[in-house]
Amino acid sequence: MPSIAESSLVSLDFWSKPQDRRDELFASLRATEGPVFCPVPDEPGFYAIVRYEEVAEASRNPQVFSSQPTAVSLVDPPPQVAAYTGSMISIDDPRHARLRRIVSRSFTPRLVQRVTGDVAVLARHIVDELTERGPCDFVEHVAMPMPLRIICSMMGIPESAYDDVIEATNVITAIGDPDYVGPDGAERTVVLREKFSLLHALMADLGRLRSENPADDLVTALTHANVDGEALDDTDLGRFFSLLVVAGNETTRNALSHAVCLLTDNPEQRDVLLGDLDVRLPAAVEEIVRYSTPVTWMRRTLTRDHELGGHVYRAGDRVVLYYNSANRDESVFKDSHAFDVTRSPNPHFGFGAPGPHFCLGAHLARREITALLRELYTRLPTLHATAPPVRQRASFINGIKSLPCAF
Repeated sequence: MPSIAESSLVSLDFWSKPQDRRDELFASLRATEGPVFCPVPDEPGFYAIVRYEEVAEASRNPQVFSSQPTAVSLVDPPPQVAAYTGSMISIDDPRHARLRRIVSRSFTPRLVQRVTGDVAVLARHIVDELTERGPCDFVEHVAMPMPLRIICSMMGIPESAYDDVIEATNVITAIGDPDYVGPDGAERTVVLREKFSLLHALMADLGRLRSENPADDLVTALTHANVDGEALDDTDLGRFFSLLVVAGNETTRNALSHAVCLLTDNPEQRDVLLGDLDVRLPAAVEEIVRYSTPVTWMRRTLTRDHELGGHVYRAGDRVVLYYNSANRDESVFKDSHAFDVTRSPNPHFGFGAPGPHFCLGAHLARREITALLRELYTRLPTLHATAPPVRQRASFINGIKSLPCAF
């Protein structure tokens, strides 16, 4: 008979529960001797890696803990979906290193400087609109526009495509949520293929345009990139764009939404932060990311037998690295269940654990979160949530669908 943990970790009902309820289960798993195996219907199942040091060790050892065939699904993607999803997040070296090198070098100093300026300008614009609008849904009107507009501007995506992009990312990251499935009830594979295809087609059209008519955007840099004789093809470009809009939109907007929830629910911490906003904001951003852990987990598949935490895993075993649990590990974080905006040091895994797959956009995400929170709480210090958040029914992203706010 499956244990509570075994049945819970594969249940979307569990992941829609309040965070403290989920934290209780992971605390019990960290205290459990031996690995926790979770069966998945009609699939091989997986082991849950829940302790900080074990998550770190697996992340630093991609030769054994492989990201292929997927890092973002408990089950192997069907061929119809796999063709779209082989981005950097789900491949290993040497191909991973090649793609990451090309992308990294495309972020030229000029592009980075422009994006930095865009973040500050957009933060002011969003708060201008919020002050005029008044009480509203924080997710829709504040948290969502920041990463969406920055990423689309950086890539050169036309504003007319923004709605399609955000809808596609919502569906991809929360495919089990009934709010994000079409009214026709199309099955999961069909829906995923449709949304990934839309993102790939958008990028293919833009890539062809920028090949002939270069502009000051990332797509131009990527389509003209040539690092040691290597360049991105249309498939690589589409996969990178899918990864960028999904990871960049979902993680940043959810960290921002969780920030308002946390500062509403912890008024004493809010007072500490606002007492010296400029000084305390950097540490507060790190604590918000640790506490909320927008990306909950990543999957790895073992390439050979390997001992981790006293247990020998076998070649072909699937393991899931639970960043949310590592970020509550009592052996690393004092009072790990407390939200503390002054926490230091704070070696969290909110952007992934150390290793080749650490989030390429972590610096940009920090900049966006910091700029918008500074603008919000400088100009609207009484900003607060007026009701509990409506959570996504998903395990991969710790997502918030809506959050009423006022000031």
